[in-house]
Amino acid sequence: VSGSGFVARDIAFVNDAGPESGQGVALQVSSDKSAIFRCSIVGQQDSLYAHTSRQFYRETDIHGTVDFIFGNAVAVFQNCDILPKKPLSGHKVTVTAQSRSDPNQNTGFTIQNCRVAPDPDSAPAKAFLGRPWKEYSRVVVMQSQLDGFVDPAGWMEWSGDFALKTLFYAEYMNSGGGAGTSGRVTWPGYHASLTEAEATKFTVGEFLAGTSWLPNTEVAFYPGLL
Repeated sequence: VSGSGFVARDIAFVNDAGPESGQGVALQVSSDKSAIFRCSIVGQQDSLYAHTSRQFYRETDIHGTVDFIFGNAVAVFQNCDILPKKPLSGHKVTVTAQSRSDPNQNTGFTIQNCRVAPDPDSAPAKAFLGRPWKEYSRVVVMQSQLDGFVDPAGWMEWSGDFALKTLFYAEYMNSGGGAGTSGRVTWPGYHASLTEAEATKFTVGEFLAGTSWLPNTEVAFYPGLL
């Protein structure tokens, strides 16, 4: 999807190629000021390519295995169900692979008031919240419910120490069996507990400037923290 102002509601985007096929994108979004509402995005590896520009996802369920929310958009996921699936043998489940490649880019993913839980039809043993596809990868998980299958480390390296000093991974006020941060990674770029002021920078109002364009989509949202 390209252009500007794309809105999808009550649609299922499915790639049923199966895990043996490798990458299987179900939806690629390159549309600025796009909103995805009450949809389902279903695939295996790389299900959702949040490619570029401002994107908002609300009340949408996203299913996949490896790096299944990836790209370099400015994206906020709000009130979504994020449902990792069982991967091929020997593979690890990673929810995000955000690809910010320059510290001056305003891109990143915010996961707010979402539920991260096993896919009911194909539950993995454990999952990681993300790994850095590019050097300045940025993901904030906040005010969300993290099921106990989230690995205590929370996050996974891409390759060796690549990006561990330059990424920005953070959490804020999460709950559930997988939300504890005492066993989290100790990378320089990981922040176990943002302040309220820091977390506010990654809300719809500030990160997406959403109050200026989301009302036109008629998709429900809240601009700040809960």
